[in-house]
Amino acid sequence: MLDNAFEALKTFDWGTDLAVVAPIEDAAIAAHKSPETGRDLENRLAAALKGPLSVDAQGYVCRKLALVGSAASVPALAALLGNKDVSHMARFALERITAPEAAQALRDALGTVSGNQKIGVIGSLGARRDAAAVAPLGALLQDGDPAIARSAAIALGDIGNVDAAKTLQGALSASNARQPVIDALLTCAEALLAAHRHAEALAIYKSLSGEQQGRLVRLAATRGMLACASKQA
Repeated sequence: MLDNAFEALKTFDWGTDLAVVAPIEDAAIAAHKSPETGRDLENRLAAALKGPLSVDAQGYVCRKLALVGSAASVPALAALLGNKDVSHMARFALERITAPEAAQALRDALGTVSGNQKIGVIGSLGARRDAAAVAPLGALLQDGDPAIARSAAIALGDIGNVDAAKTLQGALSASNARQPVIDALLTCAEALLAAHRHAEALAIYKSLSGEQQGRLVRLAATRGMLACASKQA
């Protein structure tokens, strides 16, 4: 049955009767209770990605690998990161695969993809809250493409740790995305406050409370300082 489903996958699109791939769906469900079933399905899915599949079929496979994928399927997914048609689905899977190899593949892709695909990879690193990505993302705050610089700032805000905050503060005066850097710093401060890093959060809020900042930024910083005070009380 599973062999037939993978054969049908070769001509799959979203107009296809999903009954033909039902055995794949069943195997993905069974994988939660049977590691052996999961490994077999993952190997089949990763191998399928290397063959001639439609964009719809590749997207379908990526969705399944998001459920059963491990380090073993990372190379097949990473190979799609530069493909404008399916990069987003490969990232969908890599964001959800907990193996460190998945994060490494995304970091590696920063130097190999460009344009919207690079922006997507940056966003995925932020979604994973990948602490190891702080340095390479920090370098992108100076990128000549404002969209890249803005995406890097947002991702650092999503990571939200002390190193991310320090990187954003260091780039505040020179980044090509000053307002996104400020917004990301506020996001970092919120994350640090939630993690009971009150002193670090307070320092960020104070740094953004001066008259040189816009009214809304000062308001957010003031509210943040009050939140810090209430947490420490």
